[in-house]
Amino acid sequence: MLKVLLIGLLQIALGLGNGPTMEWKQSVEPADGADWTLVLEGKIAGGFYVHTMENKAIGVTLEIEPAAGLLLVGEPEEEFTPTDYKGETVATGTYILRQKFNYTGSRPLTLKGEVGWSACEGDACRQPEYLEFQFPVGAGSGGAAEESAGAESLWALLLEAILWGFLMLLTPCVFPMVPMTVSFFLKGSGSVAAGRFKALMYGLFIVLLYTVPISIIIGLTWVLGGSAVTADIFNWLSTHWLPNILFFLVFMAFAASFFGAFEIVLPARWTNSADRNSDRAGLAGVFFLALTLVLVSFSCTGPIVGTVLIKSTRGEFWTPMLAMLAFSVAFALPFTLLAFFPAVLKKLPKSGGWLNSVKVVLGFIEIALGLKFLSTADQTYHWHLLDREVYLAIWIVCFALLGLYLLGKIRFKHDEPLEYLSVGRLALVIIDFAFVVYLIPGMWGAPLKALSGYMPPLETQDFVLTRTQAAPAAQLPASAGVRALPHGLQGYERLEDALAAAKAQGKKVFVDFTGYGCVNCREMEARVWSDPEVLRLLREDYVIASLYVDDKTKLPESEWVTTSGGKVLKDIGRVNSHIAAERFGVNSQPNYFLLDADGNRLAGPRAYNLDIPGFIEFLQP
Repeated sequence: MLKVLLIGLLQIALGLGNGPTMEWKQSVEPADGADWTLVLEGKIAGGFYVHTMENKAIGVTLEIEPAAGLLLVGEPEEEFTPTDYKGETVATGTYILRQKFNYTGSRPLTLKGEVGWSACEGDACRQPEYLEFQFPVGAGSGGAAEESAGAESLWALLLEAILWGFLMLLTPCVFPMVPMTVSFFLKGSGSVAAGRFKALMYGLFIVLLYTVPISIIIGLTWVLGGSAVTADIFNWLSTHWLPNILFFLVFMAFAASFFGAFEIVLPARWTNSADRNSDRAGLAGVFFLALTLVLVSFSCTGPIVGTVLIKSTRGEFWTPMLAMLAFSVAFALPFTLLAFFPAVLKKLPKSGGWLNSVKVVLGFIEIALGLKFLSTADQTYHWHLLDREVYLAIWIVCFALLGLYLLGKIRFKHDEPLEYLSVGRLALVIIDFAFVVYLIPGMWGAPLKALSGYMPPLETQDFVLTRTQAAPAAQLPASAGVRALPHGLQGYERLEDALAAAKAQGKKVFVDFTGYGCVNCREMEARVWSDPEVLRLLREDYVIASLYVDDKTKLPESEWVTTSGGKVLKDIGRVNSHIAAERFGVNSQPNYFLLDADGNRLAGPRAYNLDIPGFIEFLQP
């Protein structure tokens, strides 16, 4: 009873619904009398039991998709902990399903299928649940066993996590923290040694803020027997108006401080403590900066975090924690180094007002980059306050003013007169005004691919000089929602409508799990979708289902969705998130899938990857 109560309290606290009642691992093993054995090992949540395959009504089912050269050998074999319930033998604890098969094809086999079950608690049974699986097995007969489905080697996973950690520095929602970090540590007080100590603590705080919460969530789900780790709370953090407006205001406050409007200082009590113990004081401010970095960067770091969460729901324990540790160390390293160097720069002479000039430049950059968070809220809630032309106009004015400041035409409160223009300053002026010139064509619809992650979508711009005319939508009922997509494409807002259109047109379905706050989605659309061959394939071969997971538009009551746990989903974003997690097993964006007109999966998932030839190959399954 206590265990059930704790699970309920945890779900209420985190906003979790009742998730899947079984966690599954998939693998293949060598077999006697066959090439391989498919092994599906399920962990049944505490308090539940499942009916075995003998119960044809609600027992476990296994379906394997036919493929050329694939031959199933015998019937599936069950292994489970038997429990008697009212005269029927049911399974509790661990349930294992084995299916032998031969494969004689010449090409590598992607084994596809679905396992279904109905979990019961006492006399109450849940709605049927299903898990789709697909993974490569190998070509020909007599081959060696493959590794567990979807699992990479630990070292490959850690290397991938490290590379993602370094790449995150260049993403639109992480890079804005670079000037804030430099400014924070430039203004620090105390010795160089104290500055270096705080820099180390800054890096440590970043690592802990990523690894500890994820580890706690994974640990609680294992200890309490739960199997669902939802992305709802992370989706709220990266797309809800409240945190995004808060982040925007924080950036504007820092910009005003850099311009000399006021100084952001710690309370006097903390300052006095810093004087008495300079090696350890001031860590509260360092922790706050690290927390700000982790929070504001989440819409870009979400994919790797989502991958870790998915692994935790599939029965892995230590691997997700190690992956998050490797990612966070690599992610924190550049910021730790940035924090180190200002401590050294403090030893340089401060004559000439160079330090104040650095702060003012950072202030202009903070204004420009802080707009991204306001734009996320604006796009998600359809306020239309910061459409693309308005966003660009602010950037053009902001960077033009920065150029005039560097020329000495604008002075702030603590600036000294600029007697001459140094070569370095002239180089910055040239770069800045060249950037302004690059931005100006965007006011007439130029794609500005290099900034696609920062800009609102091109579809939000009222006037585009060379707007491509989209192909007419399929003849569907008026209730079918169709939205404009980049490059003149159109996408259906509901998967069912896209499937109906695909069947009517004899095409396949391209499922695009995306979001208004997804910067990587915008980069994929600008850099990959814009390729002529990619566009041709999308137009000619596919109907697009554009499923926004952060769309806050309320649905009519007739379109509300009730989950298996009884949770009612009332807006487009939550319904699409539910589809992504339950049907496709993903909770990050972008993620792409290919379906036939009957909804059968042909390929996917394919996540953020700017490799255009690889994307073309993906579109040709």
